[in-house]
Amino acid sequence: MTKKNILIVFSAVIALAIASYFYFGNSEDGTYNAFVVASRKNIVQEVSVTGRVNPASNIELAFEKSGKIKKIYVEVGSRVYAWQTMIELENGDATASLAAAKATLKASEAKLAEMKAGARAEELAISETKVKNAESALDDAKKNLVDKIFDAYTKSDDAIRNKADQLFSNPKSTNPQLNFSVNDFSLENDIKSDRSLAEKTLTDWQISLSALNTEGDLNAYVAEAGNNLEKIKKLLEKISLAVNSLTSGASLSQSTIDGWKTDISTARTNINTAVGNLSAANEKLRSSLSALNLTKDELTLTKAGPTPEAISSQEAAVEKAQADVAAAVSSFEKTILRSPVSGTVSKIDADAGEIVQASVAIAGVISNAMFKIEADIPEADIAKIKTGDEARVSLDAYGSGTFFNAKVVSIEPAERIIDGVATYRTTFQFNKDDEKIRSGMTANIDVTTAKRNNALAVPARAIYAKDGKKFVIVYLDENKNEERQIEAGIHGSDGNVEIISGILEGEKILISR
Repeated sequence: MTKKNILIVFSAVIALAIASYFYFGNSEDGTYNAFVVASRKNIVQEVSVTGRVNPASNIELAFEKSGKIKKIYVEVGSRVYAWQTMIELENGDATASLAAAKATLKASEAKLAEMKAGARAEELAISETKVKNAESALDDAKKNLVDKIFDAYTKSDDAIRNKADQLFSNPKSTNPQLNFSVNDFSLENDIKSDRSLAEKTLTDWQISLSALNTEGDLNAYVAEAGNNLEKIKKLLEKISLAVNSLTSGASLSQSTIDGWKTDISTARTNINTAVGNLSAANEKLRSSLSALNLTKDELTLTKAGPTPEAISSQEAAVEKAQADVAAAVSSFEKTILRSPVSGTVSKIDADAGEIVQASVAIAGVISNAMFKIEADIPEADIAKIKTGDEARVSLDAYGSGTFFNAKVVSIEPAERIIDGVATYRTTFQFNKDDEKIRSGMTANIDVTTAKRNNALAVPARAIYAKDGKKFVIVYLDENKNEERQIEAGIHGSDGNVEIISGILEGEKILISR
C-alpha cells in the first residue's frame, strides 16, 4: 500500500470516529446512546410462513363465537361468490356497539378538526361580549361603592351634628360641654374629647371626598371611610352609655331623656347600616374585578386556541376511537359466516333459531379454484391472523421475484404438534388460477395482518420491557434523559412499532442504553 493510500485510510478512520462521537454522544457513565426521532409512518404487520400447494377441496366453515342463528341465506347446491353472507347470528348488541363506536369516532374527529381550525368568529364574539359585560358590571360596582362611601359620610354627619349634638353646648368647639352631668367622670371626659376629634374627622373627611370619583384609588377611600365610621361608632356607644344612665329630675324631663335615647339609637343603627353597606359594596367591587379578569383570560385562551399538547391528546383520542371501531367491526363480523371463496355450497348443518357452538363446522363450500396452500402456523403468530387476511405468495419454482396473491380462507381450531410446537393448519386460496401453479410446490407466504397509515412509530429496538410494561428513553438534552412508559400497537415488518400513547411526534428516542 502506498503512503498516499495509507493516508486516505487513516483519514477515513479519523472521520468515522469523529462522526460516531457526535452521532452517538458520550454519557458520563461511559455508555453510548444513539437516538431516532419519533415520526409518522405507514406500518404493515406481516407474518411470514412456508406452506405447500395442494389441490383445492371442500372448505368447512364455523363461527368464531357461539350464538343463536338469526337467518340462513343460502342452501346446499347454491353458487356463492367470495365473501357472500351465508349465515347470520343474532347480533343486536354487536350492531349497537359498532354504532356507538362509530359515533364516538365521529365526535372525536369533529373535536380534533375544531381544535385545529381554532376559535370561530362566533366564539370570539361571545368571549368579547362577556368581557364588555364584565367591564360594565365593574363600572356599576365602582359607582355603587362611591355612593356608599358618600352615604357613610352623610350618615356620620347626621349622627353627630344632628342627633348627638343636641346633648352638647358648643359641640363644634375644641372644648364641647355636655348639657347634663355624668356620674362617670372618665366617661364624660372621653365623650367630650371624642366629640372634639369627631369634628376634625368629619371636616377632613368632607375635604377628602371632594376628590372622590370612580377613577380614583377606591381602596384608600374605603379604608378611610371604615376608620371614620369606627370612630363615630365608638363615640355613639359612649354617648349611649351616658344617656341610658340618666334619670329625670327638676332640670331634665323623662320625655327629653327618651328623645335623646331614641335619637342616639337611630344614629347607631344608621352607622351600623353604613358599615354593612360599605363592606357589601367593596366585596361586590372585588367580585366584579375577578369576573372581569376571568373573562379576559378566557378571551385570551379563545384567541390563542388549543395547545400542541391538547391537539396531540385529541389525536390520540381519535386513534383510540378508530381502534374501538375496528374492535367493534371485528366483534360484529364474528356474527356473520361468509364464504371465503367463490364456489358451491356443499353442506348446511344448522337451522334458523338453533344455537351453534364456536369452532363447530356447520357449513361447507367447494371452491371453484384448482389449488390452495396449506401452512402450519405457530401459536405465537396465529393470534395475528384471521380469515380474509390478504397474503403475497412466492413459489420456490419461480424464485422470489414472482408473486401470486392469496387470502386466508380457514384456520383449523385444533392444534397440531410439530417438533414439540403447537401449530394451526391454515388454508390459503389463490385469488385467481394461474397455469404456473402446480400441486406440491413450496410456497413462501407473507400474510398482511394489520395496517396503520400515518401512525406514530419508533424502531422496536428502542422499546424495552420492565414489570410487564413497555418503556422508551426520551432524549431531552446532552445531560438529561427521561424514561417514559408507552402503549405499543402493531409491530411492522420493517422493524418499526406503532406508538399509541406515551410520546409525542418529534421527540428523540434513544435506541441503545
